[in-house]
Amino acid sequence: MQGPQACFKQLRPSDSDGGDLRLEAARLYRRRTTAFPPTNAAIIALAKAFAEQGIKDGVQVNSIVPGAVMTGRRRSFLEKWAPAHNMTVEEATNKFPEQVGISRYGRPEEIADLLGFMVSPTARWMTGTSVRMDGGEIKGV
Repeated sequence: MQGPQACFKQLRPSDSDGGDLRLEAARLYRRRTTAFPPTNAAIIALAKAFAEQGIKDGVQVNSIVPGAVMTGRRRSFLEKWAPAHNMTVEEATNKFPEQVGISRYGRPEEIADLLGFMVSPTARWMTGTSVRMDGGEIKGV
């Protein structure tokens, strides 16, 4: 907890332009892994708490919750997971989107585009928001 608090203190603006802080809560869906959901909830709650203080200090705080993004880390995981489950890497890669009801994996540049918007002047009034970008995996209102 000391690391994020120290980061927040450094982001307090020294001028009238304000500052930005983005926290990313990566969501991994595994039935046997219980650590990820509470960790992600804690990251989102931390961003909300920072946003409360940020309003007073002129620092904009939001979080991004990405879904299944095809990264080198995910590819590496699939290369190890597939043989252990008697599948080819291609079969394993295709299985997840079908199971969770998305059309494809996200691309890192799509998350980067969202981040670019969130730190742009267009989003200056946006604070305390958690944005899920997951191709429709989690249906929300």
